[in-house]
Amino acid sequence: MRPRDGPRGDPGREDERVIGAIAAELRDAGPAAVPGRLCAVALELLPVDGASVSLRGDGMPVQLAASGPRAARLAQLQATLGDGPCRHVLEVGVPVLVRDLAAADCADRWPVFAQQAIVAGVRAVYALPLGSDAVCVGTLDLYRGTPGGLTDGQLRVARLLAGVMTVALMDLPYDLPGGDEPWLSGLAADHDRVHQAVGMIMAQLGIGADEALARLRADAFAHDRTALEVALDVVSHRRRFDTP
Repeated sequence: MRPRDGPRGDPGREDERVIGAIAAELRDAGPAAVPGRLCAVALELLPVDGASVSLRGDGMPVQLAASGPRAARLAQLQATLGDGPCRHVLEVGVPVLVRDLAAADCADRWPVFAQQAIVAGVRAVYALPLGSDAVCVGTLDLYRGTPGGLTDGQLRVARLLAGVMTVALMDLPYDLPGGDEPWLSGLAADHDRVHQAVGMIMAQLGIGADEALARLRADAFAHDRTALEVALDVVSHRRRFDTP
């Protein structure tokens, strides 16, 4: 039985059941598959429709895995905007549990992200930190199409998932032998492209790094693209910021 309604009875026994479900999902999974498998099992264990995991990066988070296209889009949107529950968790290191993105306080707090997420069919977001109390290395973001919160039992399950995700990330190798290309190094290369593009925009416009990143993000949002997509155009000289 899926423990989507939260623990009942002995929490310790329920923890064992949840860990067992996670272990079954990860059985025979290679290192590169682990984050995606954990996103998938979140949908089985919790009343959510999507999940994504992002790592902390200089300037913007780096999307590591997602349960599907909509969850991936929401993670990319937060990275592009530099706003949203994921970004807030990276700043404060504590969970951000949003019951309804249509609520007035969310519209004031994340006006663009909240509106875009609602358009994408998401009404509730639960973002949890990955790492330790001292260092937040990333976030596990859970998305739901209907408003509502998590029960205490469901939040306990979400925290268990975040803990397992943290341990998995700490054990993942930077390069995966036998693959067509390194996995985490490939993500790092994408992140480097963003930094390279920011440097080129700084040179083109004579502005600082923060403003250059803001210009990159604004351009991406204005054209319904991700920041990485625009960065790749800048690096390949298909896009300049000093010409109309």
